[in-house]
Amino acid sequence: MSITSAATLATLHRTGPRRITDLAVIEGVTQPAMTVLVRVMEESGLVERRGDASDKRVTLVCLTEAGASYVQTRRQAGVDAFARLIDELADDEVEALVAALPALAHLAELESQDREGPKR
Repeated sequence: MSITSAATLATLHRTGPRRITDLAVIEGVTQPAMTVLVRVMEESGLVERRGDASDKRVTLVCLTEAGASYVQTRRQAGVDAFARLIDELADDEVEALVAALPALAHLAELESQDREGPKR
């Protein structure tokens, strides 16, 4: 799976259903490229298109159960990999990581807000 596909699935997991145009902006690709990407992910069973209940003219891209499962599996694999590596650090290095966590979480929040913009 491409990095953009994985990032798009993660965005949908975090933010919920989005328009293709919104996803294109968030992921930094053109709308036609995102349309192709969504079609491929749809054919793979990872996303589906649904009408927007509040505006019948709008089509939203939504994660399927398989797409959500994929995102969760990838995240857990990352957590497991970091846990194994952290176990190899010295106690003072682990303490330094723990002390940095609030600042890192804030940075991630700021980046997410900047990248994704307001929810629709």
